[in-house]
Amino acid sequence: MSILEQVRRRFARPPEPVRLGVEGGGDPDERVLAWGVLARDEGWLVATSRGLRVVGTHGQGTAVALLPWHEVGHAKWSAATAEGGTLAVTPLEEVEPGVQARRPVRRYELGDAGDLPAVVRRRVDQTVVVSQRSPLPGSGGVLLVARRIPGQAAREWTVVFDDDADRADPVAREAARQKLADIVAADLPA
Repeated sequence: MSILEQVRRRFARPPEPVRLGVEGGGDPDERVLAWGVLARDEGWLVATSRGLRVVGTHGQGTAVALLPWHEVGHAKWSAATAEGGTLAVTPLEEVEPGVQARRPVRRYELGDAGDLPAVVRRRVDQTVVVSQRSPLPGSGGVLLVARRIPGQAAREWTVVFDDDADRADPVAREAARQKLADIVAADLPA
């Protein structure tokens, strides 16, 4: 891609259906940061100031529910061509207070990704303040994560089990609960 094309892309306005889809989300402060064209004319994957949205081609930019940045556990870009590839996103869901679980990976095939992969990476990285892996007794482990949540002054600590089956093990749960309590206590100002 030439420098001129890069500059043009950076200052391009989002397609009208993308703009309408994001405006229809109900948050007047949400703005479009980047977008990629989904394969097979399925619409656009849109990075906004709040999270990720899919905007369809039907109904003048119908937007799918928002996946907030702090609920993206992992995002991986795999380029297939100079313009396109697949963005694999692993959403997180709170399953109980302080515990998040990984949900099935969502794969978005993009014919033209534009700046979307870089913006997604930056936004997900910006939510994570601290990330620390810790082993559990026996086998397995947990990821202890502090994230910035929009609208909250304090960062939020959560634990994500490497294996969801460990959440059902009382010994593993207690060990994870203690590790989380210890790291939160160490994080609090004296």
